[in-house]
Amino acid sequence: MKKVVRHYRALPIRARLSMLVAAAVAFAVAAVSVTCWFIVQGKLYDQINDELTKSMRMARDQASTALVDCAQTPREDVRFGPRNTYSQVVLEDGTPCVLPFSFGTLKVTQTDKDVAKETENLQAVFHNSTDAEGNDVRVMALPVSFVNQDTGATSSAAILVAQRLDGTQATLNDLALILLLVSGIGVVGAGAAGLAVARAGLRPVDKLTEAVEHVARTEDLGIRIPVEDESEDEVARLSRSFNSMTSALANSRELQQQLIADAGHELRTPLTSLRTNIELLTRSEETGRPIPAEDRKALLASVKAQMTELASLIGDLQELSRSDSGQQGGRHLQVVDFQETVEAALRRARLRGPELTITADLQPWYVRSEPSALERAIVNILDNAVKFSPEGGTIEVALNDGVLTVRDHGPGIPTDELPYVFDRFWRSPSARALPGSGLGLSIVARTVEQAGGTVALSRAEGGGTLATVRLPGAATAPPETPQGTP
Repeated sequence: MKKVVRHYRALPIRARLSMLVAAAVAFAVAAVSVTCWFIVQGKLYDQINDELTKSMRMARDQASTALVDCAQTPREDVRFGPRNTYSQVVLEDGTPCVLPFSFGTLKVTQTDKDVAKETENLQAVFHNSTDAEGNDVRVMALPVSFVNQDTGATSSAAILVAQRLDGTQATLNDLALILLLVSGIGVVGAGAAGLAVARAGLRPVDKLTEAVEHVARTEDLGIRIPVEDESEDEVARLSRSFNSMTSALANSRELQQQLIADAGHELRTPLTSLRTNIELLTRSEETGRPIPAEDRKALLASVKAQMTELASLIGDLQELSRSDSGQQGGRHLQVVDFQETVEAALRRARLRGPELTITADLQPWYVRSEPSALERAIVNILDNAVKFSPEGGTIEVALNDGVLTVRDHGPGIPTDELPYVFDRFWRSPSARALPGSGLGLSIVARTVEQAGGTVALSRAEGGGTLATVRLPGAATAPPETPQGTP
């Protein structure tokens, strides 16, 4: 059985559909054919039973005088009655007595004996039997009683009338053959129709398969499968899903290519500066012409700064790639104390801008996020505020009902540049001379989105920039989930 199932599953879907349709039709046709055969058989037997009932009336009249003779001298000789019509009496002990108009002798069965012994329920019994030569017959047995005039004793017997079933069986055999032929033709036709329907129904699947194979072979994500707008069947939905998937993959590839191009562009600048500075130092050593001490110190400081910028850029790229993967570097979201995370980020920000005044009004709030990624996102927001704040300026930080606001009093972001602040590697023309990779706010946006929140930058009233982060959560930690656990 397992081999049959395995071979069936290995067949193409068209063949499986055709087999299922053929099997369903075969079952239905077989059920109808068998039912039809039994109905016709019943009708034919009903006709024979009606004829036997008519014959029984005559037999009862003939048998009234023959019963006594049969009881004294049973007769088994065959009389020449109507062809294929049998009439005889069966006594209690099973002794047959052929009536004068019988065509032949019937084989006495146990059913006939039981009817002959019946004294209370005097109803006719119909059953199939055979005659003395083995021919199939339809028998009607009726229990009767008679009085022996010599002894005065009452005895019971059964009157049997029967007809040959040759014609009926021939009709039923012909009907069975016709039904078998019709069933066979119906099953074959159903299989062919099922195959045609399967081919027509799976034609869109063939197109989808060809498209998938084309994408796998050529990596061409621009291919699309035409779908009717009104169609809502499963194949249409599958085609739309495939088109959406290829569009998403194409967009992802474009973003990857753009990321590589942008990263290469951003890496080229510090690498070029590093190469120039190192070549100057190397040439000084090779030519024996020492660089003045102050210039050498400046070159080394520049090399160190460029290496730091490279390390920061590479770290930002790694963090951004983890955000893009949706896995955050394989770490899981946890219940995080947002207030504590902001306080940790504030401590780092105060070290980077000791000359600034940073005020904080923080209320408890718990969110689901990755702790280190969330802290880095807040640090990036505070770093931008520190970077663009004037010397001796003030940065105002507030956390209330899951809304974190960071307001600085710097020059602010021009309105026409606000739509681009979260793009990768985007930097305001006025800030390109300042250190940074242009990835900080992109990392902020991805981290906040993965935590289910939103982030926005806007111009603050009176000047400066206002950063707003909204994260869903609660003012108290869930009791069933301890802080810092998955």
